[in-house]
Amino acid sequence: MSISPPLYTSQQQHPLVILGAGYTGLHVYQQAIEKGGLAFATSRSPHTQLDSIFPEHRIRFDLAQDSTWGNVPDPADLVWCFPAIPFDLVKNFLLTRSQFSGRLLVMGSTSAYIPDGHPITENTYLKTHLPRVQTEEYLRTHYGAVVIRLAGLYGPRRHVYDWIRKGKIQNTKKWVNLLHVEDAAAICLQALEQASDGSTYLASDGHPRTWAEICTVASSKWQITIPPLTKSQNAGKQISIHKLHTELDYTFRFPDLYEALDSIEIGTT
Repeated sequence: MSISPPLYTSQQQHPLVILGAGYTGLHVYQQAIEKGGLAFATSRSPHTQLDSIFPEHRIRFDLAQDSTWGNVPDPADLVWCFPAIPFDLVKNFLLTRSQFSGRLLVMGSTSAYIPDGHPITENTYLKTHLPRVQTEEYLRTHYGAVVIRLAGLYGPRRHVYDWIRKGKIQNTKKWVNLLHVEDAAAICLQALEQASDGSTYLASDGHPRTWAEICTVASSKWQITIPPLTKSQNAGKQISIHKLHTELDYTFRFPDLYEALDSIEIGTT
């Protein structure tokens, strides 16, 4: 028996459109649907890339092809998942919208900040020479976009222990900040509802760790072969989520990295 997509709810002023629904964006879509909202997801190839969602909710959108821009509902709340570049195309796309009365949330990366030997906060200097950061700040200051700068994402099909098995991780004392993809999606939706226009938030699980620590746990608990301990030329960075705690009071679904990794390892999530 087929399941009909949920109807528009009176609590939702505008439909939600996830621009570039990849790994994280599809989780945003699913959580929005579970909350009873009306959500759409876009892709350059929606029939193949979005086959897990309702056909009625698939939209073809390619920033590089302005002929697809009109496919995005207007007005709508937008969650921008892919790098917001190039600047001219991002700017022109938003200018084509009759009146941007919905909210805009942009996913960024904690790599946008310049490490200074202290915990990274929203006030840490940005790498303003990066085109992506320039556009994010333009959207924040000109369109009131909420910018969520995400730590390294993991979850089903992005398993940290598999990264070690495949040799993608070096056993070093470099700091790393991680966040489960379901928490990333939930943080974005909560920020879309509660955050002030033009706000920026850093998002991680709040517990910086070293790769050496993670490798040690993987070896001792799961007998995963790890590379020898080596010295890293990059100390990494530690992310502070004080603002996320104090302003959004977000409750994590996966607060414990190792419990979450155990669940992925045994195939329960």
